[in-house]
Amino acid sequence: MQLIEMNIMLYFDAFCREHSLRYYISGGTLIGAVRHKGFIPWDEDMDLHMPRPDYERLPELWEKYANKEKYSLSFTTLSHNTRQHAYTICDNDTTLIEERTIRDDVPQGIRIDIMPYDGRPDSELKAKIQFFWAAVFSIYNVQRLPENQGGSLMKLGVNLALHLVKDPDRRFRLWNYAKKKMSKYDFETSPWVREMVCPMRSAQFKYPRDKFDEPVFLDFEGHKLPAHHYYRDYLENVYKGYMELPPVEQRIPKTRAIYINLDKGYRFYRGIKYLTEGNK
Repeated sequence: MQLIEMNIMLYFDAFCREHSLRYYISGGTLIGAVRHKGFIPWDEDMDLHMPRPDYERLPELWEKYANKEKYSLSFTTLSHNTRQHAYTICDNDTTLIEERTIRDDVPQGIRIDIMPYDGRPDSELKAKIQFFWAAVFSIYNVQRLPENQGGSLMKLGVNLALHLVKDPDRRFRLWNYAKKKMSKYDFETSPWVREMVCPMRSAQFKYPRDKFDEPVFLDFEGHKLPAHHYYRDYLENVYKGYMELPPVEQRIPKTRAIYINLDKGYRFYRGIKYLTEGNK
């Protein structure tokens, strides 16, 4: 899986360089670069961030210039909910079916995840309102609570919000409106940058905007991948003690895959492993 993800990553890196798009490694991928000079040995995904302007340009450029036969750029629309907050790039010649997408007609291959960085206002009150809209976006876009996050009270709140708005079209319009509200602060001119499409603990932190253009390049599996200049602050904020290995019993993949095939494309399994008569 890691080899396939690395190939997706290198294709995406070349695509970004060709079309002048900025991106940065993040999450477990960034921990892996700093601590292991590559993948965390038991990690099964790759996480990236893009500044909001580049993030919004990506779908149009991908549609025009990418090798869509090999790689799919996937994101939630009115007709297809990917159960992901952000974009994924999927290798169409592989299969990775998860519990959350077994009923969905969406790309189901090995993939990497891409999330946006948004501008943040200086005002703390406006930042709290921005966070509120990010929560609304998360609930009605993904329509579930992220795995391994939140207690029973949070789950109750998410379920109640979904119960109050059941119509798919209304949910679509609601999260689209929330996205516009949470991303209205221009990335290029805002004093701060923050994560909005992310776990709740990450959204509370802010980083100065001034050094998000020129990246720092870190070693990753023999390649150089870009990180933003505040990557150590980011890791310390979100993953305290990130240089220490977790206990052995926690060194396991987090995927909830029910079927993986690295040699056959997911389309072969449509109606067999996912989107079957019993789980449409």
